[in-house]
Amino acid sequence: MAALSTRGLVSRLHQHFLSLSRPFAAAPTSLAFHALTRRLLSSDALMDGSQILHQPPTRIIQATPAIMTPNSKRTGIIAVKCGMTALWDKWGARLPITILWVDDNIVSQVKTVEKEGIFSLQIGCGHKKPKHLTKPEVGHFRAQGVPLKRKLKEFPVTEDALLPVGTSLGVRHFVPGQYVDVAGTSRGKGFQGAMKRWGFKGMPASHGASLSHRSPGSTGQRDAPGKVFKGKKMPGRMGGKTRTVKNVWVYKIDPARNLMWVRGQVPGAKGNFVFIKDSVYKKPDVSMLPFPTYFAAEDEDETNIEPLVADLGEVDPFMVAD
Repeated sequence: MAALSTRGLVSRLHQHFLSLSRPFAAAPTSLAFHALTRRLLSSDALMDGSQILHQPPTRIIQATPAIMTPNSKRTGIIAVKCGMTALWDKWGARLPITILWVDDNIVSQVKTVEKEGIFSLQIGCGHKKPKHLTKPEVGHFRAQGVPLKRKLKEFPVTEDALLPVGTSLGVRHFVPGQYVDVAGTSRGKGFQGAMKRWGFKGMPASHGASLSHRSPGSTGQRDAPGKVFKGKKMPGRMGGKTRTVKNVWVYKIDPARNLMWVRGQVPGAKGNFVFIKDSVYKKPDVSMLPFPTYFAAEDEDETNIEPLVADLGEVDPFMVAD
């Protein structure tokens, strides 16, 4: 009915213009006619005040320091695994160390509840040429106005931890002495047997076994239940899955080279990407963490900053043990 009434109004306006035209005057041009009808039939003219939809105000996100609360959740960063080594602390204790390189992390996209239904930050790491990316990927980076990145990862955050697009994230996002969770893709081992995959003892190595020394053994019962239960540990593909190592201790960071030393092993081989975030179980002290991230001063030169080492206390652990 609304469409019919609109067409009828246009028809009456057209007839009104023709009736007003004089013999010596030319009929109104189609351009002027359509301009007048567009102005008269605009959405503002046809809708009353109750029908006008008011758009919510645009959220303004600023890169300024804030106060972290116990319920706040910061973003994580992407790093490259450089390998493992060993260090000795000031007390002479040997520490197995994994070195991680935070390669030029920036915020490439911000997701909010109003648009995407969630608060999260998309972080980009590394650099890549346009010819090595698909056209949708290049369009995504250009729409956000950020450089082309090699790896992307989305981290859920709380509303007070949002950062504007283009914000740089460095290794000082974390503090020496805190605990983090590191996720990555484990090394692929291919198809392996039950002894290597699950740590089974195997069958007897000498007497009583014939060509079944590394066999997994029995896989079920008799007629009841007459099947192999789901989830039975058997030979199969090993590794190549996403795994998270929790409660990894940050021993040292080097802001000049964006390197991080963590104690213990993390998933993946050399050169693989890993994703680092604040520990879930061993939560760090909110007063010691930069929130929502570390913002360097304008006159600060990070190339001359010495590496920051975790505080090991003033008591020798070996003397206490004695």
